[in-house]
Amino acid sequence: MREHYGLDRLIEYGTQPLPETLVVVNPAWRRLDQSVRRERARLFRLQADFGARTLPAQPSAEQVQNFERQGGELRDKIQAQELTLSDLKEKRRQTPAKLTIKELPEIERFAQLRTEKKHFIDTIKLISYRAESALAGEIREALAREDDGRALLRRLFVTPANLRPDPVAQTLTVELHRLGSPLQDLAVAHLCQILTESETLFPTTNLRLIFRQIGSS
Repeated sequence: MREHYGLDRLIEYGTQPLPETLVVVNPAWRRLDQSVRRERARLFRLQADFGARTLPAQPSAEQVQNFERQGGELRDKIQAQELTLSDLKEKRRQTPAKLTIKELPEIERFAQLRTEKKHFIDTIKLISYRAESALAGEIREALAREDDGRALLRRLFVTPANLRPDPVAQTLTVELHRLGSPLQDLAVAHLCQILTESETLFPTTNLRLIFRQIGSS
């Protein structure tokens, strides 16, 4: 629904405060924890590089010298990385993992989306999806491949149409322009027949909906 109908654009992303007594993960602790994980991964890579070092079966004096020099450089890097990791772990240990909303700095305090509007939009999404699914089930009978149903409906939803109300006959005729594909037009004709036979009234009116195709076949 987000991809094809953009319903999320209808949401006004307002927020509302959370209860001050609510316990949440401390953002400062989370950042330190992420740093610990990142630096630990770097240490593991350095240790793996050190363990993977090998010398040829009969190394030359130059190869031995380079091997020892590179090994010393790697050991220095590992020791420095171990100190960095140890320092971060200590900072993480001294930082509370969870706090109440009230204990957080003002800039770190959480808020939540307004639930009423989100629930309303979620309801629209659900109704729209179920309506599309019902139409797909009807139109699938006239298509060679079942997967083509929703794609055809998406195309149909953005195709120009004429609305012709007739207050005397109490009808509202929806004229759909043909799509140019005989197979798709046949499927749409099948759908028009089913929708017309449902004798649905246009909302808030007494006009019965009639669906038909127009244009060259």
